Amino acid sequence: MPANKNALIRYKTIDNCLSNRYRRWTIDDLVEACSEALYDCEGISRGVSVRTVQADLQMMRSDKLGYNAPIEVYDHKYYRYADPDYSITAMPLSKNDLEGLRQAVDMLRQLQDFDQFVELSDVVSRLEEKLALTGKKKSPIVHFDNVPNLKGLKWLGPLYAHIRHRQTLCIAYQSFTAREPHEFVICPHLLKEFRNRWFLYGTRQNDLQIYNLALDRIIDIRPSDSPYRDNPNFDPAHYFDDVIGVTKNAGLKPQRIKIWTSAEQSDYILTKPIHPSQLLLTRAKDGSCVFEFRVIVNVELYSVLMSYGPGVKVMSPKFVAQHMRDRLNEACKMYDE
Repeated sequence: MPANKNALIRYKTIDNCLSNRYRRWTIDDLVEACSEALYDCEGISRGVSVRTVQADLQMMRSDKLGYNAPIEVYDHKYYRYADPDYSITAMPLSKNDLEGLRQAVDMLRQLQDFDQFVELSDVVSRLEEKLALTGKKKSPIVHFDNVPNLKGLKWLGPLYAHIRHRQTLCIAYQSFTAREPHEFVICPHLLKEFRNRWFLYGTRQNDLQIYNLALDRIIDIRPSDSPYRDNPNFDPAHYFDDVIGVTKNAGLKPQRIKIWTSAEQSDYILTKPIHPSQLLLTRAKDGSCVFEFRVIVNVELYSVLMSYGPGVKVMSPKFVAQHMRDRLNEACKMYDE
């Protein structure tokens, strides 16, 4: 049963009181101390009831939160810790707590390109060593798709820190088609991964135009003195609602994409939708299906559709179907040669 914020404030207050051996604490004293603490920390002026504090004492005595506090009553009305050295703030992590940390660390270790995680991993490792609870090294249970030594990964940690601190950046960037690097003054907003490639989303400082820059094409990054600007047109929580991948050109509107899928591919696409907006329109007796989803047409959409080979046919819009036909014909010609 998780404790809410107010309850944690009360537990800490009671702990401070019972740890003070130079004063005797009645239930009324504890109620007054908890009421004052809640007013100081949260501005709550209605106070705390005796029943609430009594319930807190019982909770602290129990193992529900792992405290098992040795709270005793003496002289029929005063409260104290039977162990004068006990405090809930001095409790070590339990084995269950540490096992939970280990599991989280095992998964997060695969994000080792982030400098921030390296520091966290070191903290947990030192905790395990200090508490002598480190067990035999185990093989990983969860494995994320990961390509080591990708160009540009060195920028992940610094860019994360710059975004967090709202630092405008001057970025030297050279696309695959450019002969020379170009400099952008960017207000960075978000890091996004797609198919093992990382991208930085930011706003050009002078006109609020949104850019996405591939990290493997970044030449250099340095802080800029230009003030940081938020972009009201960039909401990370919803910016990608109508796209597949990372490319979203300004002014383009989502299109209704209708596809036919073979019986073999239909089950895969049913269980792993191409896009969250995907709808099943029809399913034939032979197992083939017709799906529809609504997205902005971009290179990533074509790439995903091409990956299904003959198992997917675009029915509409016509320009998307024609593009797919042209690309497949080009591929066929390569094999005909």
